[in-house]
Amino acid sequence: MTYREGEVNNMTYMKALQQVRKNKIPPVILLYGLESYFIQDLQNEIVKKILGDGGNENLATYDLEEISIDEVIIEAETYPFFENEKLIFVNNPLFLTAKQKKLPFEHNLKKLEAYLKNPVDYSTIVFIGPYEKLDNRKKITKVMNKHAMVVECNPIKEHELGKWIKMLATELKITITPEAYDVFEAELVVNLHLIQNELIKLATYVGEGGIVTKEIAENLISQTANSTALRLVDAVIERNLQKAISIYHELEKTNEEPIALIALLAFQFRTIFQVKLLKQKAYSPAQIQKQMGAHPYVIKIASERESRFSVRRLMMIIDHLTNADASIKQGKMDKKLVFELLLYELIQK
Repeated sequence: MTYREGEVNNMTYMKALQQVRKNKIPPVILLYGLESYFIQDLQNEIVKKILGDGGNENLATYDLEEISIDEVIIEAETYPFFENEKLIFVNNPLFLTAKQKKLPFEHNLKKLEAYLKNPVDYSTIVFIGPYEKLDNRKKITKVMNKHAMVVECNPIKEHELGKWIKMLATELKITITPEAYDVFEAELVVNLHLIQNELIKLATYVGEGGIVTKEIAENLISQTANSTALRLVDAVIERNLQKAISIYHELEKTNEEPIALIALLAFQFRTIFQVKLLKQKAYSPAQIQKQMGAHPYVIKIASERESRFSVRRLMMIIDHLTNADASIKQGKMDKKLVFELLLYELIQK
């Protein structure tokens, strides 16, 4: 396994994944960020490349909040069993960040610096830091950046969701129609674990080479709190109290808090209200999207719904949502009762 120093430095999850799949794995890797999907996926790929099916005799995991870096380096420098390569996962390298935590021991960072500059060739150490950013002013972080593969694993942005759905679908050998993408964007938050699980379910249903249509996606994708908020909006539009209460009781079973549901409903109705006002000013859909900075699908749904409400009714709905939010936060009434009364007020008045 060879890896030139010039090939390291900071890189994205995608570039790192390509490097690992080509077996270009350096002796020291740092995976940091808040997107657990990226970190877990890279960990799995590294295990496959280094250990294969050879079992876990040469796999070790340490937590730097429980043991010192000295013990990790001793482990790395100890020759592995059966002359194979050794893989070591090391969690919580807090010393790479600006944060501080009182520990019953001190990390010998000079020893780590020396190891980074001259690592053994039979061990791979993978540091895993669930931190949004590093403190690049620190000497140890600078040495890590220079001598290790440093991979940022932070969450993707909302506008990148379509690209990731397409990439994961390609890996699963399925095709998703443009209309089905709309369902994904409406139903799923930017959570790659959730997206992957839903795509695996769809791939199992349609089979290799299959096509996921809008109808299939609507029937099979698990509903999230956000998508259920859209269904509650529909119930308000239809003035169907029984349907609204039924949807709310479904959400109770998943431990969704009324205060969170009020926030989701408020977002939906404020969006509808803003879109209505901008359409009255003769704004085009593109101009509305630019003005609001929202996802195109969010604008599309709001545009379809705004005609069902007058400005006065939307203002009334937003007032009711604001008052319900205040009642729960001030503890004036049981939160579940507040939410049921809110649904009654939105639909009956």
